[in-house]
Amino acid sequence: MHLTAVNQSDVCQEYLCPEKSVSLSVYVILYVAAAAVSLLTVCGNLLVIISVSHFKQLHTPANILILSLAVADLLTGVAVMPFHWTLLIESCWTSGPVMCSALKIVNFQATSVSVYTVALIAVDRFLALNSPFLYSEKISPTVICIATLFNWLFSLIYNLIILFINGNFTDVTCPGICFAIIDGVSSFVDLIVVFLMPCTLIIILYTHVFVIAKRHATAIRALQVHNSTRSSKNRISDKSERKAAILLGILVIVFLLCLLPYYICSLVIPYSNPDLFYVRDVAVIFFFLNSTINPIIYALFYPWFQKSLKLIFTFQVFNKDSSLMNVL
Repeated sequence: MHLTAVNQSDVCQEYLCPEKSVSLSVYVILYVAAAAVSLLTVCGNLLVIISVSHFKQLHTPANILILSLAVADLLTGVAVMPFHWTLLIESCWTSGPVMCSALKIVNFQATSVSVYTVALIAVDRFLALNSPFLYSEKISPTVICIATLFNWLFSLIYNLIILFINGNFTDVTCPGICFAIIDGVSSFVDLIVVFLMPCTLIIILYTHVFVIAKRHATAIRALQVHNSTRSSKNRISDKSERKAAILLGILVIVFLLCLLPYYICSLVIPYSNPDLFYVRDVAVIFFFLNSTINPIIYALFYPWFQKSLKLIFTFQVFNKDSSLMNVL
């Protein structure tokens, strides 16, 4: 939840917590919906974390990145979503300045790590398809763990700096309001670092991944000798090609749709207009929904996750040597 540039002292003089204007039934429905989304986010990402951590067959470079993404999204579901939903429903911050500062740090960290982990997944898949021999030789779980650790540390340092230099930890938070203060220059830098750079990388790499996958499928069809075999394998190849195209399309489109509303609002809505803060905060919902959807996109598409779920829900993970079970 980045890019909120505003003069806080001006807003403090104008803002008062509004009285509740909705009926009790609407009030309850809003809280139930908010709780359901948060719970879905937490449970979905927690299942991914358990699956990848427990089963040794899943300790691969690609799955380590999925694990990192799930941890960041779990952090969003546990420590960010509940407070943001409450702020939206109540239209007033009641948890004090310390919790507000903590929310800023966790929110910025979780979203940044999530975005850059998606970019790392794109890099991983591109290398695996473009240079499979080099990938198997050079890209080990240790290398990916180092890249993941660097991602978390870089995001933490970057977010602490950008929040600190804009006075988010030294200025007194207004009663009833909790938002990040970022000036125009920092907003522009943040837009490039957190949105434009990773999103451009993701689009370019996934485009190359699709082209490479299509080229591989064409090469496989060209190698078939017998008509019957060619016909059968062509169907398999065509099906795999379509599946890859659909999956890549879903990955890119959903990711961009979740991020675009907030960044569009941040650029279009005047920063000095406190009356429109609520519009920007509503747009953040789509940003957070990316954390809810990620487990579905990056895990439920894979058979290994479905097998892991069966073992988890039937409590077979508590059996001796269950970590050595075949889930592939």
